Amino acid sequence: MIFTQKQAFYSTIVEESLANSIPIENPYYIRLKEAMLYSLMAGGKRLRPSLALATAEIFEIEPREVIAFACAIEMIHTYSLIHDDLPAMDNDDYRRGKLTNHKVFGEAMAILAGDALLNLAYETMIKDALTGNSMAKLKAMEVISRCAGSLGMIGGQVIDLNGEGRRVDSDELKAMHKLKTGALIKAPVEASAIISGAGEKEFAALSNYAANLGLAFQIKDDILDVEGSMEEMGKKPGSDAQSDKSTYVTLYGLDKSKQLLQDVTGEGIAFLADFGSRADFLRELATALVTRSN
Repeated sequence: MIFTQKQAFYSTIVEESLANSIPIENPYYIRLKEAMLYSLMAGGKRLRPSLALATAEIFEIEPREVIAFACAIEMIHTYSLIHDDLPAMDNDDYRRGKLTNHKVFGEAMAILAGDALLNLAYETMIKDALTGNSMAKLKAMEVISRCAGSLGMIGGQVIDLNGEGRRVDSDELKAMHKLKTGALIKAPVEASAIISGAGEKEFAALSNYAANLGLAFQIKDDILDVEGSMEEMGKKPGSDAQSDKSTYVTLYGLDKSKQLLQDVTGEGIAFLADFGSRADFLRELATALVTRSN
C-alpha cells in the first residue's frame, strides 16, 4: 500500500473511533459534547494516532490493540490546542480554517471542553487496559501521562511562556520544543512500541526516530509561521513574531533553519535502518512533514 493510501487508511480508522468516543447523552450538558466534537473532529493530519498505528504495524500488531491509545493521544492533543488558543495563552481566532473553540462556545465552555477531553483520554486508556488486563498497556499509559504532563508538553508550554519578550539561547529553545511539541509526538510511538512488545534496541531506535520527528515538526512550524499563508495553514501566520517569541527562524535565520530541518529529519530516518521495509511509512511520513504547507 502506497503512503497516501496507508495514511488515508489510518485516518479512517481514527476518525471512526473518535466520532463515537464521547459518551455524553444527557441533554442538560449536551453543549459540552458539541464543544468537544467541534475541535476533536475539526480535521488535521491525525499525525499522532497514525504514528501509533504505524508503529504497531511494524510488529504485525492489529490496529484494535492500540486504537484506544491512538485516540487518547489525539484527545490530549486536541485539548491542548483548545487551551493554547485561549486569550490567556496564544489568543488565536482561527484553527484549521475554523473559528477557535472559545470563539464559538465561549471561554468557559472551551476550558471545560479541553478538561473533558483530557479526562476522556485517560478514561479511554484505562478501560482498554482493564479489559485486556494488560501490564504493557499500563506502562504505555505511564509514558503518555508523563509526555502530556509537567515533565512533557505542559513543561514545554511553561518554557514557551517564560520566553516571551526575550531572546532565548539554542539550548533553551531545543528544550522547549522537545517538551512542548516533541513529547506528544514521541508518546504514540513509545506507547505503541511497548504494547507491541518491542525489544530494548527496537524501542530505543523508534524513540530516537520520534524525538527527531518532533523537533523537525517544530522547526517546520517555525518556518511556516514566516512563510505560510492563512489559506494554507488555516490560521493567521506571524503569531510568533507578534508574541515576541524566540523560534528557530529568529535564532538561526530562515536558510539555516531549513538546513537544520533537513538534517534533523535525515537523522531521524537513519534510526529506522534495522526495520527495513516495515518502517517505510514512518520514513515517508518524516519526509512528507518536511514539505508540508500546514
